[in-house]
Amino acid sequence: MKCGLSLDIRDVDETSINIDPIQVGGRLTADAMKAVIAYGDGYSVCDNCRKPNRLDMIKSPPIDAFHRDLAAFLNMDEARVVPGARRGFQAVAGTYVKKGDPVLLTALSHYTEFLSVEAYGGIPLEIGMSPGHIITADAAGEKIDWVRREYGKPPKIIYLDHFDYQYGNEHEVKGIIKVAKQNDIPVLYNGAYTVGIMPVDGRSLGADFVVGSAHKSMASPAPSGVLAATKERAGEVFRTTKAEADLTKRTFGIKEVEMMGCTLMGVTLVGMMASFPHVRERVKHWEHHLRNSRMIVDALLAINGTTVKSEYPRRHTLTRIDTSGSFDTVARTHKKRGFFLTSALKEKGIAGTIPGATKVWKFNTYGLTDAQAQYTANAFQEIAVGNGLPVSR
Repeated sequence: MKCGLSLDIRDVDETSINIDPIQVGGRLTADAMKAVIAYGDGYSVCDNCRKPNRLDMIKSPPIDAFHRDLAAFLNMDEARVVPGARRGFQAVAGTYVKKGDPVLLTALSHYTEFLSVEAYGGIPLEIGMSPGHIITADAAGEKIDWVRREYGKPPKIIYLDHFDYQYGNEHEVKGIIKVAKQNDIPVLYNGAYTVGIMPVDGRSLGADFVVGSAHKSMASPAPSGVLAATKERAGEVFRTTKAEADLTKRTFGIKEVEMMGCTLMGVTLVGMMASFPHVRERVKHWEHHLRNSRMIVDALLAINGTTVKSEYPRRHTLTRIDTSGSFDTVARTHKKRGFFLTSALKEKGIAGTIPGATKVWKFNTYGLTDAQAQYTANAFQEIAVGNGLPVSR
């Protein structure tokens, strides 16, 4: 089957158990699929846009109510939809970061966080991690003190990942935010791997901003995301234009500068909206998804020579696994080399691992049913046994 002349149908999630690290939380719901078809045209949500002509004020479809629901969902005061988490980072950096300003990130921060700081001339500086790949409050405090000494001023803002994308480890978010508040430094909470799959309470955490990736964790089309702020910060990051054209004297109403007027139109927005009731419900079942993930991790650990690079016991469904002492020993002599594992998983209907990777690789089990999780756990062990690897039952 084709979408047009040369575009193949994508059916990974329909035909396989997908454990791709970045895809599982973004799988669309059936309602989102229907919304995508109905609102696929570029400016479809603008049918009933009336003055003051701003996305978050459109009432039909109920985009205005959706924005309020998003803010309440995160227990923040205001929220806007954005084209992915990276545009949330960019909006905050564009508001606060000036040339030469030190900005704190972490040794596990995503590259887009660095780019958002660089774009405005800021100096990105990292909070170091512990030997177990954890960012601690003590390390944050030490780095803040170092920045004060070296730059003569505190960091302009701190970007803080709750769970990082490399190991899926949980960091000392509350403790770090407490240290930041003691130093009057605003904090951007990066919830790319939390918002939409587990409960996130921005007010309880003490965050000034909460950023989420809808296409990663909110069952939404790409690019989509959310930026939420406290009442104090909302007036700054969601500030409206003051520009006036010199010749025509035109002004541009209440368009928001960092949002470039409007952000998500058509398919991305309605897909996000259609999935939202499901997302709001599914975060209540995070512990269930975590139990399934732990079962699969433990099944892998039962294969002799396998270790976990992430913290253990696991606190997230994204895991970095090391099979250099197990599956990679098979790859050294197998006719398919490292691709034997991907091939064997494919034969069992499991997709999403990096082709050829048998040393250190990542997977994410979020969204699997109990039966799928048990099947996946068994599949890894069956492949191990079939290739002569000892398994401790």
